[in-house]
Amino acid sequence: MAQPAVPAARHFIPYRRSDLLVMLRERGALDEALAARFEAGWAVMEDHFRVQFHHLRQELKEAYAPFDPDADTRPAPVSPSPPPAELSALLQRVLERGNYEKVTEQDLQRALRASSLFQVRLYVDLEDFEEVLLYTRGESLREETLREFFGLWRRRVRFINYERVLLYIRLRQDIDADSTLGECPPGSTLLRLFQNVPQADLEMLFPNIRVGMRLLDKLMIGVPAVVSGGIVLSTKLGATLLLLGSLLGFWLGVSSEPVQLDRAALLALGAGLGALGGYLWKQFANFRNRKLKYTQALTENLYFKLLDNNAGVLFRLLDDAEDSECKESLLAWHFLLAHGEPMSAAELDAAVEQWFASRWQCRLDFDVADALGKLQRLGLARCDGERYAPTAGSAGGA
Repeated sequence: MAQPAVPAARHFIPYRRSDLLVMLRERGALDEALAARFEAGWAVMEDHFRVQFHHLRQELKEAYAPFDPDADTRPAPVSPSPPPAELSALLQRVLERGNYEKVTEQDLQRALRASSLFQVRLYVDLEDFEEVLLYTRGESLREETLREFFGLWRRRVRFINYERVLLYIRLRQDIDADSTLGECPPGSTLLRLFQNVPQADLEMLFPNIRVGMRLLDKLMIGVPAVVSGGIVLSTKLGATLLLLGSLLGFWLGVSSEPVQLDRAALLALGAGLGALGGYLWKQFANFRNRKLKYTQALTENLYFKLLDNNAGVLFRLLDDAEDSECKESLLAWHFLLAHGEPMSAAELDAAVEQWFASRWQCRLDFDVADALGKLQRLGLARCDGERYAPTAGSAGGA
């Protein structure tokens, strides 16, 4: 497995909203008057985003309702169903505001070709889906020890890990009833939210995954099968094969000497066929048990990675997006107040990122343009040329 590059800094701020508020209050950069102004501005932000995301929540619920496979309500014939594209567009807006990053088609194909950390060959048929969206958040570099050859050999691997992965799937209308998706209503939309997913194992999140055998697994089954087959053939099937050859030669006219099928011959024939049947069943059981072992490992792993399903995912994403909008606005507001004079976007960006790096040992790519845009729309900041400052009298006045 190729060693991954160090992940780039991300827009996601890895602290809770309440914790970030305490961190900024304890920074000690505001006097009493500015601290009061900071708190008043924070109240404006909270109220604004609470109302905004309440309306967005209702929009998403209405857009998802016709495609929700878990719905327990009946669709009203008088209510027109929104097109799937409306749900997809709304969802992507929320994901972007929550600092989720889209996995491109090239990245997905690269992940599907990469070796799984679970040392399992996984297959996914993307043709089963009308639309697929993958978004991730919280990228980090991790290490793990893999055990191979019955635990006799250990190997350290480094890999990219995603703290959150969102999978959006819209099924085709002509799903094959015999496929692994046969129980899902055609055209329905599935939402899954996972945690701590290695980049090379993104394919394990899909519902139509199939577990295959690696070359090593085939060798571990095939080589002992050939060896034991030779032993069975030479020790237990010799007399049976000789008897069957004689019978076949007599029936085909190759040999004119009749074969005596006495009790001893029949017992030898039955014992040989029984040994052959037992050998074949053992090899089939070995193959099945190995696949079941991998399937069980995959199921247990997904059990601890799955955070939410379908409609529940929407509410989690909305909370994430609201928190992200509040945290970005809060940071820009605090540093503008603390600076005491107008700042350029680049200066504000550098100040925030430097504070996180030096004080909290956190690499952050602060989305300064978006944060300043929110403050301007809220009336908390103004722009004079290329420099920004708190609006005079904003949030309760100076």
